[in-house]
Amino acid sequence: MLTRLKAKSEGKLAKQICKVVLDHFEKQYSKELGDAWDTVRKILTSPSCWQYAVLLNRFNYPFELEKELHLKGYHTLFQGSLPNYPKSMKCYLSRTPGRIPSERHQIGNLKKYYLLNAASLLPVLALELRDGEKVLDLCAAPGGKSIALLQCACPGYLHCNEYDSLRLKWLRQTLESFIPQPLINVIKVSELDGRKMGDAQPEMFDKVLVDAPCSNDRSWLFSSDSQKASCRISQRRNLPLLQIELLRSAIKALRPGGILVYSTCTLSKAENQDVISEILNSHSNIMPMDIKGIARTCSHDFTFSPTGQECGLLVIPDKGKAWGPMYVAKLKKSWSTGKW
Repeated sequence: MLTRLKAKSEGKLAKQICKVVLDHFEKQYSKELGDAWDTVRKILTSPSCWQYAVLLNRFNYPFELEKELHLKGYHTLFQGSLPNYPKSMKCYLSRTPGRIPSERHQIGNLKKYYLLNAASLLPVLALELRDGEKVLDLCAAPGGKSIALLQCACPGYLHCNEYDSLRLKWLRQTLESFIPQPLINVIKVSELDGRKMGDAQPEMFDKVLVDAPCSNDRSWLFSSDSQKASCRISQRRNLPLLQIELLRSAIKALRPGGILVYSTCTLSKAENQDVISEILNSHSNIMPMDIKGIARTCSHDFTFSPTGQECGLLVIPDKGKAWGPMYVAKLKKSWSTGKW
C-alpha cells in the first residue's frame, strides 16, 4: 500500500512555481524570517520534500495499516511527550518525504485514515477538548480539524460552520466519511457568514476554533493562473481585517471562561501576530495563554520560529521536518466585560 502511489505522486511533483507569488513572498518573508527563509523557501518550492502524516480513524481503526506503518519506520506524533495528549488520537509520521494513497469516499463505509500536514494538529491539541463540551469550528472546511477534534474526545455538541458553499459540500463529505451515525447526530453543519456567528449564538460554546481564511502559502506558490495570483496578492492586505472580524465574532460565541484557538497556514506576521495583538489590545476580557510548552516538547518533530508572543507559535518547514507553515494562538475569555 505504501509504495504503489510512488509513480503517480512523482508525476504530480512537476508543478510549476508561480513567480509572481514567489517574488512577493521573497520580499516579505526574507525580512520577517531572516536567514530561516532560505530553508523554508527551498522546502515550500520542492514538493518532493513534502511529508504527509497519517491520522488513524478511531471509529474504524486500521490495525493492519498501523503494523505496516511501524515496519516502514513511521513513529507516533509527540511519542507521549505532550501533557494532556489524548490517548485516543493516533497520528503517524515518517522522517522521509512521501505519502500513502488517499482512500476514496464510499457511502456507508468509514475511512480508516486521513492524510494531513502534521502541524495542523497543533491547533486541535491546543484546544484541549474534553468529553461533553460544546465546541465551534468556525471555518471548518475541508473538515480535517473537525475530524481530528473527534479523535480527541466526544463533544456534547460540535458545530461545524463553513460560509463557502463548495467547501461546505467537501466538509459534509469528510464528516460522512469518518464519523459514525451516532456521533453525526451531535454535529451541526451550517453555512453562516462566520462574522455573524457571535450574534446568532452568543456565549454558546466552551471551546472555539478559528482556522481562518488566509494566504495559503503552499498552494499560492503553485497558482497556475498568474493573473489570479496577482489578484490574490493585491487582495491579501484585506485578510487581516476579515480575520479580526471572525475572531470578534468567535469571542461573542464563546462563554466566559472558554478557550479560543486561532490558526492559519501562512507565515505572514500581518495575519498572525498582528491579528492577535489587535485582539488583545481591543478586548480587555481576552487573555493570552502561554503555549510555549508545546514548542519545547514538540521540537523533535517540528521547527518553530520566534513569534515574540507567549500565546503564539509558528511552525516553519525545515529539512526532515517539512511541516507547516502553521501559526497557532491560544486565548481565554474572562468573566469581565470587554471593549469592542
